[in-house]
Amino acid sequence: MVKTTLYAVVIMLFQYCNVYSQHAKKIPSEKPRLIVGIIVSQMRYDYVFRFWDKLSDNGIKLLIDRGTFCKNTSFNYLYSQDGVGHASIVTGTTPSNHGIIAQQWYLNLQDKMEQYTEDPSHKAVGGDYDNGHHSPRNLMCTTFPDELRLSNDFRSKVFSVALEPGPAIFSAGHTGNCSYWFDPRTGSWITSTYYTDSLAAWAKEFNDKKLPDIYLSQEWNTLFPIGQYTESLPDNNKYETGYDGRITFPYPLTEISGSRKNQKNYTILMKTPYGNLLTKDFVSSLVIGEELGKDDYTDVLMVSFTANESIGILFGPNSIEVEDALIRLDLELAHFFQFLDSHVGKENMLIFLTSGSGVAQVPSYLVDSKIPAGYFNHLGAIALLKSALNNTYGRGNWVKAYQSQQIFLNHTLIEDSKLSLRDVQDYTAQFMLQFAGVANTVTSYTLQSTNFTSGIFQKIQNSYNQKRSGDVMINLKANWVEKGSGSTDHNSSYAYDSKIPLIWYGWKIGRGTITRPVDITDIAPTISTFLDISYPNACTGSPIPELVQ
Repeated sequence: MVKTTLYAVVIMLFQYCNVYSQHAKKIPSEKPRLIVGIIVSQMRYDYVFRFWDKLSDNGIKLLIDRGTFCKNTSFNYLYSQDGVGHASIVTGTTPSNHGIIAQQWYLNLQDKMEQYTEDPSHKAVGGDYDNGHHSPRNLMCTTFPDELRLSNDFRSKVFSVALEPGPAIFSAGHTGNCSYWFDPRTGSWITSTYYTDSLAAWAKEFNDKKLPDIYLSQEWNTLFPIGQYTESLPDNNKYETGYDGRITFPYPLTEISGSRKNQKNYTILMKTPYGNLLTKDFVSSLVIGEELGKDDYTDVLMVSFTANESIGILFGPNSIEVEDALIRLDLELAHFFQFLDSHVGKENMLIFLTSGSGVAQVPSYLVDSKIPAGYFNHLGAIALLKSALNNTYGRGNWVKAYQSQQIFLNHTLIEDSKLSLRDVQDYTAQFMLQFAGVANTVTSYTLQSTNFTSGIFQKIQNSYNQKRSGDVMINLKANWVEKGSGSTDHNSSYAYDSKIPLIWYGWKIGRGTITRPVDITDIAPTISTFLDISYPNACTGSPIPELVQ
């Protein structure tokens, strides 16, 4: 009897210790061992709810159901673009301070356009020479990954990945261990000599698998029977640009890419869900290869899924292509979250998911639906502006460039003509107001001499950088976009462009919803507060109290 009782006690103690051991493993570390920032390009806020019933239980739904959802998050500046958004997320400030005002801008003194990551002093590592002239040199301030690395003598590891160089480079800041992007000429993941002189062994091994060749041989068809995509317009509709006019499923990638037997063009992968799949595969190898989250120093991994950007512009937000791409990405995210949980543990990792921009509805679709909208013909408008300036001030090359709804005037010619730059700016701004689709224009002189504290002009001011922005900045009317090669675009502060999801999950994040306004610039100071490190040095955002208290 005594032996039986003793045996029962031992069994109970063993079971208790086992349960306690399992529970102890679930206790969050003092600081997250791994921070994973997931930025989905062109993911409008409403996509979460429009496609909710088709999303996986272990993808975006998992983050929302078990994390904290900031349901009223927006960009607090005018021009919403990929790369610009990434810089704002990690610096905790607006383009007026971090300097990434657009994907390119005009340099008046050098008389040339500059790409936002352009750096001729560096070359490619692992791919085509011309695709490696990139670095974060144009980023004017530090990022939260920079401040983290500075705080512990660079013991934390920081990596970033995106198909495009801009999102990858700005996400890692100045001091990141490495940023990787995709080279469509070679089908390889590459970096530049800014970070390293040779690819890591695990990256070489990944490239040697030639996964892009496998994906390029596939066709993109809908995941579900096409009749189930009731949240979108019919597959064959007149509002889509598509791949050189091809707008219906299925899409045979080799045929569409124009690849030949001995010469392949991998660009199409960056415009289909296979680009997101390739990104997820590479990032998973990175986590293992670099042993992220395996010591007491917090590591950072920034992942940007940019294929949705191209798909959205070519097909529009109401297309089956956009819906199917997001559903497929959600499945990849579910696999990625499961992988991270097994590798690091939910309690040791902090995940945040947000977007680099939204997107406007296809204007022609809105017009047919009796909603005011349109395409702004900037080429025609600038041609008429040049003629007007010639008639007013004499013949000359008065306009040097137009880029991202900004007009760059010829300062040298204006000065040599003994004209007032302010007067020419005012004339230009007033002239541009007459065009259909233009809601507001404002001069750089006004932005430098006036402090706007609310409304659209404050957002314009937050997009204005004195060293890089144009002489006149243009804000289009709601539902108007610049006429381009796609069906639609984004580059405004209206809700469809600027309101994006922000979800926190893992580590010490509780379940909840925050409905008050949150700025995208609040992400960096929130993470900095979690880590007890300095804010990025130009930070203007604030920690989200509901998360840090």
